Amino acid sequence: MIAAVGTRGDVAPYTGLGVALREAGHEVAIAAYQPFEDLVSACGIEFRGLPGDPRAAGSWTQSGQAGRAWSGPFEFPRLLRAIAAETRELLDGIHAAAQRGVDLMLLSMPAVLAIHVADGMRVPSMGVFLQPVFPTREFPPSVIAVGRSMGRWGNLAAGRLTIDMMGRLFNGLIKDIRADFGLPRLSARELRSRMENWPVLHGYSPSVLPRPADWRTELEVVGYWWPWRAKNWTPPDRLADFLDSGPAPVYVGFGSRNLDNSAELSALVLAALREAGVRGVIQAGWAELSVVADDVITIDEAPHDWLFPRMAAVAHHAGAGTAAAALRAGVPTIPMPVLADQPFWAARMSAMGVATPAIPLKRMSVDSLAAAIKAAVSNRAYRDNAVAASRAIAAEDGAARAIDAITRRHH
Repeated sequence: MIAAVGTRGDVAPYTGLGVALREAGHEVAIAAYQPFEDLVSACGIEFRGLPGDPRAAGSWTQSGQAGRAWSGPFEFPRLLRAIAAETRELLDGIHAAAQRGVDLMLLSMPAVLAIHVADGMRVPSMGVFLQPVFPTREFPPSVIAVGRSMGRWGNLAAGRLTIDMMGRLFNGLIKDIRADFGLPRLSARELRSRMENWPVLHGYSPSVLPRPADWRTELEVVGYWWPWRAKNWTPPDRLADFLDSGPAPVYVGFGSRNLDNSAELSALVLAALREAGVRGVIQAGWAELSVVADDVITIDEAPHDWLFPRMAAVAHHAGAGTAAAALRAGVPTIPMPVLADQPFWAARMSAMGVATPAIPLKRMSVDSLAAAIKAAVSNRAYRDNAVAASRAIAAEDGAARAIDAITRRHH
């Protein structure tokens, strides 16, 4: 059972991993929030619902709404408290889902505390993370909304502090969960030791972010897990007609960010596209963007692996899943990060030369977005670097490597 906790981009990659596991002969279930039942069931994998609504304004998944964005490491404790308030209910939900039958639990990063549920049920578990959180000298922890390196010792100290803060915040909850299962209480050192022996597979490309030399051997970087897509999917006629009717447009979307100024943001995006002199495809998303114009189309959903290669550039929030799709497509990116790991991936893409410098959502203006769009579509180096990154990623098979690692450890 894969516990995939978060918004759509936090769940979709596990459909690809799940289908690959099933094709390798395993029975697979994905436990996720209820809005993603269709996403999981469509690919023939058993869905197990978890309590909580990732669209709700009060949910931790929406803690970066416009005007209240988590702007950096000093906001991280507040984000953790928002998560803690919902975690007990979530862990109980994972336990209930697992009681329907499980031999191995694969836990996404936001579900990491379910390691104690797995221990209580005497079931082995592994991490399947979409982002790096373990301390290293090579880059800062991805979840604290810091894009740039703090230097080798600064990165390591920030990583250790992040893990320590998480441990302290969830200490009481961990004690309660372990007591419920009749498990012994663990000291801070014993808890750290439990995590240090836990195997984690990271579902991103080592060509995008190489595995740190100072990580323990149980931490592997295996490559991306691509969302499953029905082979018979076809685009709506209006989208296909729009794409055929002129030059390649620029995509703009904020994915599953539930922003509270959608009319203002929609107007800003339209003005920036006009100033840059390009056509646009706007994904409404949970921000409910809406632009009506001859040279711009607003769409609901279209698979990124189909849509992005047809774009001149893609402007997005730089969440792990969307960033991966842009890299795979080989098109330049304009990153517009909001919270958590988004500034990290935005900075990584800029460092690779496939993206313009990030424009944090709360500092975005018509002029800054228009200038970034112009640079992304006119500077040939961005596209050349994006194509090179795409070729490196195409040579990898993250799902196959994950299955090898899972089989090696739990056959």
